[in-house]
Amino acid sequence: MKIILTQEVENLGGAGDVVEVKDGYGRNYLIPRGFAIRWTRGAQAQADSIKAARAARAVRDEAHAAQIKAKLEGSPVDVKVKAGQGGRLFGAVTAADIAAALGEAAGEAIDKRTIVLGNPIKALGSHAVSVKLHDEVSAAVALNVIPA
Repeated sequence: MKIILTQEVENLGGAGDVVEVKDGYGRNYLIPRGFAIRWTRGAQAQADSIKAARAARAVRDEAHAAQIKAKLEGSPVDVKVKAGQGGRLFGAVTAADIAAALGEAAGEAIDKRTIVLGNPIKALGSHAVSVKLHDEVSAAVALNVIPA
């Protein structure tokens, strides 16, 4: 089955990519969850617009991604959150919170979809997250979750 991805899917491709998958995987998983649409010639124009939007959001090139990586890995980034007694958070630290803090530290906008969290962050202290800046460049960032 030939489909067009509308979002990035791990080990398959990014938004706007045209890929060939098994019929059941496309029909039962990707399309119902909104990760993909069926490929048609008309949908190809939509795929091109998705790729153009992705390119506008993406970091310009690998050298630029390496510069941002150096800024982010240089020192820990502080994320301020509301916390109760004993260091427990009200909720969890979201990717949007982390993206805002990283954007301030790097001086550039960081897309929240590029942040990879292993487990939800629900406690104060230091944590490690990964940020996929470019296809070949990922940054390991140290976060300090502190009370606001």
